[in-house]
Amino acid sequence: MPSTFKQYNFKPFLMDALNELHFSNPTPIQEKIIPEIRKGRSVVGQSATGSGKTHAFLLPIFDDLNIEQLEVQAVITTPSRELAYQIYDNAKQLAKHCDKTIHIANYVGGTDKVRQIEKLKNEQPQIVIGTPGRIADLIKSQHLKVHTANKLVIDEADMTLDLGFLNEVDSIAASFGKDLQMMVFSATIPQKLKPFLKKYLENPYVENIPNRTIISPTIDNWLISTKGNDKNDLIYRLITMGEPYLVLIFANTRKRVEEIYEYLRNQGLKVGIVSGELTPRERKRMMKQIQNLDFQFVVATDLAARGIDIEGVSDVINDDIPDDLEYFIHRVGRTGRNNLPGTAITLYSPDEEDEIDALENMGISFKPKTIKNGRVVDTYDRNRRKTHRKGHDKLDPTMIGMIKKKKRNVKPGYKNKIKRELKRNDEMNRRISQREAGRRRRKSRKNSSQRYR
Repeated sequence: MPSTFKQYNFKPFLMDALNELHFSNPTPIQEKIIPEIRKGRSVVGQSATGSGKTHAFLLPIFDDLNIEQLEVQAVITTPSRELAYQIYDNAKQLAKHCDKTIHIANYVGGTDKVRQIEKLKNEQPQIVIGTPGRIADLIKSQHLKVHTANKLVIDEADMTLDLGFLNEVDSIAASFGKDLQMMVFSATIPQKLKPFLKKYLENPYVENIPNRTIISPTIDNWLISTKGNDKNDLIYRLITMGEPYLVLIFANTRKRVEEIYEYLRNQGLKVGIVSGELTPRERKRMMKQIQNLDFQFVVATDLAARGIDIEGVSDVINDDIPDDLEYFIHRVGRTGRNNLPGTAITLYSPDEEDEIDALENMGISFKPKTIKNGRVVDTYDRNRRKTHRKGHDKLDPTMIGMIKKKKRNVKPGYKNKIKRELKRNDEMNRRISQREAGRRRRKSRKNSSQRYR
């Protein structure tokens, strides 16, 4: 019988919040991790994007909160502003169902630090959410007092490491008392993260929820060769062919994101953008507009791939393949969520064959597609040439030239001629091999007779 949230006996306001979200059954990571957190154990939860990690730590934190105690009780760090805003929104959704005010603060870089300090002089939040740099700054200046807290969450730990925030997280953890309960959540646990975990975690509960598939089976994963075509035009054609609900378009660089954004806007489309070039105020406004579905198309950098959590993304387009292939999974994982269908489209050029091979080696499979007569249709598998003519790898240039002739140039009897030439080529190679073997035998007999003279 499947488990339900009722078995945890959460406080009534949390059950009301879960009912509003239509959450009745915990996800695998929630089912495994929540009981251990409630026991007071430190935990390491490893599972894929979209697996329910956020509520796996928020629910037990809120359930254990002493609402009467107006001091910091839990700190949650996350490597990007978008993720911090997302967790903050989730936390507010839980808190609003409580009949007493729960004080939650969101501290991220680029916001008004002076104003935050003034507020901290009068009141300490009960739950702190934010980016490592800003939280560490407020602790260092002794305005944010975390020594009263005993719970520290490090969300997206692998991304925290990649972006160089581990030192800040280390300084935050060092500010806690001895009874620190640390909760680490991550899609992957890189080797370089392990010394940090060993430093602060003593006999933690470790749970790794493997992905049943690398990407959701509800995602149609297409691969389209650009073949020298203009990518901006390809993207425009792809997103205007049908009636997509919401399309996320990812590119590797800020510059490229802005190019796509400007091109699509000039075509008369209403487009959103998420990149590091936005000011904090612009970024916050843009994220709110995206959440409100003010845009049908959004162009973003990889950082946003782990910061945008929008219901109903119908399509994801990869303008290029990310330098870190793990980000491919995060990009594509924005669609096909909650068992809904989605389409992921990756554009690639011939010089990216190795990257596609690497993705396929990770277990990701693609459907080769092309655009024909204004429609996306099936096309040849790009690997067909690799398996073609395996038995004749060492053909001479003349033979290769004959086989590469275009079909429209084939004359009557031409195929039979090729077969005869192949047979003759094989026979010639066989004779050469026999002659070489005979020479080796004669040379060996001659050397042997000389040795015994």
